[in-house]
Amino acid sequence: MPATPAPEAHPGRPGPRPHDSYDAVIVGGGHNGLVAAAYLARAGRSVLVLERLGHTGGAAVSTRPFTGVDARLSRYSYLVSLLPKKIVRDLDLDFRVRGRTISSYTPVERDGRPTGLLVGGGERRTREAFARLTGSGREYESWQRFYGMTGRVAERVFPTLTEPLPTRGELRARIDDEDAWRALFEEPIGVAVESAFHDDLVRGVVLTDALIGTFADAHDPTLSQNRCFLYHVIGGGTGAWDVPVGGMGALTDALAATARAAGAVLATGHEVRNIATDGRSAEITYRTPDGEGTVAARHVLVNASPRDLATLTGDTPPAPAEGAQLKVNMLLKRLPRLRDGSVDPREAFSGTFHIAEGYDQLAASYAQAAAGRLPEAPPSEIYCHSLTDPTILGPDLVEQGYQTLTLFGLHTPARLFEADNDAVREELLKSTLAQLDAHLAEPLADCLATDAEGRPCIEARTPLDLERDLGLPGGNIFHRALAWPHTQEDTGRWGVETRHPNVLLCGAGAVRGGGVSGVPGHNAAMAVLEALGLS
Repeated sequence: MPATPAPEAHPGRPGPRPHDSYDAVIVGGGHNGLVAAAYLARAGRSVLVLERLGHTGGAAVSTRPFTGVDARLSRYSYLVSLLPKKIVRDLDLDFRVRGRTISSYTPVERDGRPTGLLVGGGERRTREAFARLTGSGREYESWQRFYGMTGRVAERVFPTLTEPLPTRGELRARIDDEDAWRALFEEPIGVAVESAFHDDLVRGVVLTDALIGTFADAHDPTLSQNRCFLYHVIGGGTGAWDVPVGGMGALTDALAATARAAGAVLATGHEVRNIATDGRSAEITYRTPDGEGTVAARHVLVNASPRDLATLTGDTPPAPAEGAQLKVNMLLKRLPRLRDGSVDPREAFSGTFHIAEGYDQLAASYAQAAAGRLPEAPPSEIYCHSLTDPTILGPDLVEQGYQTLTLFGLHTPARLFEADNDAVREELLKSTLAQLDAHLAEPLADCLATDAEGRPCIEARTPLDLERDLGLPGGNIFHRALAWPHTQEDTGRWGVETRHPNVLLCGAGAVRGGGVSGVPGHNAAMAVLEALGLS
């Protein structure tokens, strides 16, 4: 007799008794799987979520990574932009975000003196910051025009993410701006950046949105950098990146609670091994510490990568994916002082703090990594969650002035770590922090807190670590290269369809996937409800 999935433990509130058959089985309890589960359960469908790990949330979790320290960090994913308010409203989620008054600070040394570019704090301050750095108002005016253009694109594209996929022609007509279409959809983004801006530092700040988790050059002919840039500037119809109150785990906790309250069964510690389907019904085989079991479903939604989907269904796997980022979490006793004394560290670190991300520096780092070497000046960006949302720290830490720092390194493809992941991780971390130290008035090491065992509160994750811990293919945070948000060959109506009519892809590798958005989960649920005639 097949084993029966046990509901996820929830103190004081046992889950409903599981069954042997469900309307929908969702493979993977990351945020997209939970979104799908909540929509389907609230529509009256019977839903089972099978999650390999001992908890739900996937990469969108909050944890206390440092022994004996009351700091709950967004360990992997950490900012919110692409999550539609529609999903929060539809599901009545108890979840909030806070905006950041400072967009970014980028330190640089010019003419032998430390300076930098602070973007935010009001139009007047930003205009003056551009003038101090560049000597005129020209770059700021170009900045206003450029982001005015991306803002108009965002207003028109973002609402389409939770609708059936538009065709390329329909999306172009909706944007209704041929210059914007050419800059973002047809020419390498480097062309637009170099045409709009002249200052190397300003160019670099703009380009970084095209490189987050994407290993590419500004002029890559595949336009993978353009697709990355597009998703980074359309969020919420504004492009703003907000801080999740309570950490990223607050979102997935709210989603799990909503799905469970609607009747979904969340079974952790259940690793799916196989999906057998005839297109009308499916049988899902899973493994637990107690053995194997099976469960039947009318629909299967896979909140995993396209590679894992192919493995489960026995289909031909897609081309290998590769991640290209270093993720570092830190807890500090205090924020470090800056060499640029004109900027308050509390402002500089509350937005995105760019390090070694001048335009030429980014090009050099890409070329070095493409040649198989670690970048000599590793580019990265940092922000401080606790400045915007101190609730992630215990009261004693807040009173003592402790702060978190999250660092995201660029241009570090998984291939660089294959020979010796541990040794290369340490080498890269050391050189990355050295780039930060070059702009500080005191070493970062002097500011690091220590855990209950006296160890510095710092942890680093390479693409290979993310593949091991989370199952991300090649450590790719998007599961594969991002896709344009319009129809392409074999994308289907919602961008979640597979060659099996009753098996859908609801993870980051779906069309319009990537980031903490819930969009693939929403769209897969809508596809199921449409198929059932319930939408």
